[in-house]
Amino acid sequence: MTQFQHEVTEEQNKTRVDKLLAAINPERSRSQIQGWISKGHVFVNEAEVKANYKCQTGEVLTWSIPEVEELNIQGEDIPLEIIYEDSDLIVINKPKGMVVHPSAGHQTGTLVNALLHHCKDLSGINSVERPGIVHRIDKDTSGLLVVAKNDHTHMKLSEQLATKEVKRKYEAIVHGEIGHESGIIDAPIGRDPKDRQKMGIVDSGKPAVTHFKVIKHFPDYTHVECQLETGRTHQIRVHMRYIGFPLVGDPKYGQRKTLDADGQALHAKTLGFTHPRTNEWMEFEVEAPKVFQEVLGKIKNMY
Repeated sequence: MTQFQHEVTEEQNKTRVDKLLAAINPERSRSQIQGWISKGHVFVNEAEVKANYKCQTGEVLTWSIPEVEELNIQGEDIPLEIIYEDSDLIVINKPKGMVVHPSAGHQTGTLVNALLHHCKDLSGINSVERPGIVHRIDKDTSGLLVVAKNDHTHMKLSEQLATKEVKRKYEAIVHGEIGHESGIIDAPIGRDPKDRQKMGIVDSGKPAVTHFKVIKHFPDYTHVECQLETGRTHQIRVHMRYIGFPLVGDPKYGQRKTLDADGQALHAKTLGFTHPRTNEWMEFEVEAPKVFQEVLGKIKNMY
């Protein structure tokens, strides 16, 4: 690997090392650079640092750009519902029950496996296990996500997510009747200190904001639309539970007694972004799947 060096100037004094490297390497995303740092490819005065380290004038940054690892994940002939595709990106309607990328418990049958069969040109920014994946939705959440075919597209879409320019609206069914028509949940999300397998509202967590609007009231349930301002892990599930209205069917954050929805009743229905190459605003919307509609119909028939 080729090594690069840079001496911190007075103007760059007290700048975070990940932010400084992103400015020096504009073709790379900040999340990609944070990956370099976590894997020990970045040094300040020959010492490893964390991404939030603030550089001092005169310090010498040394970094190496890791070579792209050869992909060992196999493409699989799995049907995909492609909503839009061009030479830069693909918009997919992910089915409920499909994992987005391979992990310890899911080596096959993932969206990435299906994408690798469909096309060979996916971005390499988000690691070997996650080619092209700009953002994720949970296994049992259905709906829209965008996949990047090249690093330029990936970087530009990631920037739009970071600056809150991407429109992401979800449809959900929750337990309890919400007593008002809309609201904003602003509560930081991090690992639950009592259960590391869960996320929770913690003071040291990352800022998280969800806007919600009631679609339909029922005596014991509410059909809601949730719009993400940020995109934390399990954000809508954690936020709705936090305000006392957990998602129907949610095995991790929901009630023990719930309706069978094959997992949480949550669907990513709207996705909007500016195309990284054409600068055209693109917006897509898909209906919730059959199982979601069936649960909603069952609730309607109760009253």
